Amino acid sequence: MLPRNRRPTPPGEILRYEFLEPLGLNQKELAAALGITRVRLSEILRGRRAITPDTAFRLARFFDTTPEFWLGLQTDVTLWDTLQTHRTEYEKIRPLKSAA
Repeated sequence: MLPRNRRPTPPGEILRYEFLEPLGLNQKELAAALGITRVRLSEILRGRRAITPDTAFRLARFFDTTPEFWLGLQTDVTLWDTLQTHRTEYEKIRPLKSAA
């Protein structure tokens, strides 16, 4: 369920503050361990790039989490952003009434 009054925390922030910093890892070390470029990782951490399924599998393997965890964080942000952008359009759509 999406929060009503604030944007969900982006996965890059979770990655930085809940994983990198507590473990004392830097971007260069994590990028190398994941087999991705530092630019790709930096863009994720700065919220300029989304978590893809490939990235989710890499993060899940390295941190012993699940790909669903990382994709769920990304999905929440994507849904929130889309809702904020198109809210008035969505409100114009009238639900189909059931025949019952």
